[in-house]
Amino acid sequence: MEGEVGDFLRSRRARIQPEEVGLPGHGRRRVPGLRREEVAQLAGVSVDYYIRLEQGRGPSVSDAVLDAVARVLRLDATEHAYLRTVARSRNRRKGERCRRQPAPRVRPGVQTLLDGMERSPAFVLGRRMDVLAWNALGDAVNGFSRMSPAERNMPRQVFLNPAARDLYPEWSAVAATTVANLRLAAGKYADDPELCALVGELSLKSEDFRRLWADHEVRECAYGVKKVRHPVAGLLTLPYETLTVGHDPEQTIVVYTPEPGSETAERLALLGSWTTV
Repeated sequence: MEGEVGDFLRSRRARIQPEEVGLPGHGRRRVPGLRREEVAQLAGVSVDYYIRLEQGRGPSVSDAVLDAVARVLRLDATEHAYLRTVARSRNRRKGERCRRQPAPRVRPGVQTLLDGMERSPAFVLGRRMDVLAWNALGDAVNGFSRMSPAERNMPRQVFLNPAARDLYPEWSAVAATTVANLRLAAGKYADDPELCALVGELSLKSEDFRRLWADHEVRECAYGVKKVRHPVAGLLTLPYETLTVGHDPEQTIVVYTPEPGSETAERLALLGSWTTV
């Protein structure tokens, strides 16, 4: 992800108006938001130092400088952590880059845990948002077992599956969240060639993905609510929680947690009864 730190900082500078940080806003500006010189001034670093930071060159940047820049640009905790990650990724040894990772495996105990959640659709995602394992109800809702291994990837399903806009009534929100979570992973695992290839594939094949990727939003999907229009069960309102697998922080368990007694819970119970017939 060459140039990621500069692209990210420029996108965040564009969000801050001079008046918001006590600077005069009059006069012509070639770009929206703060100038690099203004960020440097407010962060207490030299202009040359900040320019080198945006250009991804020069010595390793300190936590103090990154913290000051994050304060000026009003980054939230996730954006702040992301800035630290991408600002330092360029300092990795060349030998550490572009290493192909072994195929991820889900421990049998994790699969047993999934299978024990008989009333909750659940599945495991890897670092590239690949679906690595699921339980029966998770399969009944999402149809993972009917997909090829390459199709079992949430970004591909959202942007390359023609049925996605019917499956997700709130597709725009799902798409934005998916991209923000994928960018977070891309910053953390910048040396993963398969992840870079996934971003390239989606950029080439989906105009919507390209547009959202250019926004440089980063967000961790720890919990939320997703609506799914199931072809048999109908509209499902699915709150979800995510849990990190203890031995492998790159694997995340996603569990849909419908409110007990709700219409969605009743529809899932019916769907589950059909899968066990």
